[in-house]
Amino acid sequence: MAGGDGSLAVVAAVAAAGGIPFVCIPAGTRNHFALDVGVDRHDVTGALDAFTGGVERRIDTAEVNGRMFLNNVSLGIYGDAARSPAYRDAKVRTLLETAVEVMGPSTETPELDLTDDLGREHHHPLVVLVSNNPYALDRPLVRGTRPALDSGQLGVVVVDALGDSPYPPGRAWSVPRLEVNAPATVHAGVDGEAVDLDPPLRIAIRPAALRVRISSRHPGASPSAVLRPPGHLPGLSGKETDK
Repeated sequence: MAGGDGSLAVVAAVAAAGGIPFVCIPAGTRNHFALDVGVDRHDVTGALDAFTGGVERRIDTAEVNGRMFLNNVSLGIYGDAARSPAYRDAKVRTLLETAVEVMGPSTETPELDLTDDLGREHHHPLVVLVSNNPYALDRPLVRGTRPALDSGQLGVVVVDALGDSPYPPGRAWSVPRLEVNAPATVHAGVDGEAVDLDPPLRIAIRPAALRVRISSRHPGASPSAVLRPPGHLPGLSGKETDK
């Protein structure tokens, strides 16, 4: 697939269903998935080498209510921000502007209900971000990337509105599946695309569901993967094939 993050999952779903390899050509704006899977985002032509001399590996995918995603599902202010026409051109600014609106005195946070890994219930969270494999949240130099795409776990980040929870406002954990309830249709961002989802939202990881091929000239691993324990590096240690 030659395109950006919002287009990839459509083709990846077909590849996964057919058991055929998926090649990511980084032709989008930000190409977050390409970065995490180990494709050089600045070498579009070189990415084509995956078809003839690529290295193959398997990665996880995830789904929400049966819809595949490769990066994340965002709810709360992220889900609302994804509906703004300005989101594609200025994501950070749009998110901040949406946060100001959401946290204003006349606006209520979306009514979402979920339970974390400690059994704590979260009502009306400001942000819910569920990713296909956890993000590196504790590594400043590579924050916003995922060390692995083959851990078999979703990454979940919840930020509660101030004063809305007796617990600390932020919580991050890993889990193979998650359910989010709501009284009405939920505005979500699925790999950056605005989507309306009917509750309950059932989100699950699909371990090793997708074969990917990456040019042997490219890293084959996320920037944060080098900080993983020895013996856990993904990427170019896999079988090289020209089939």
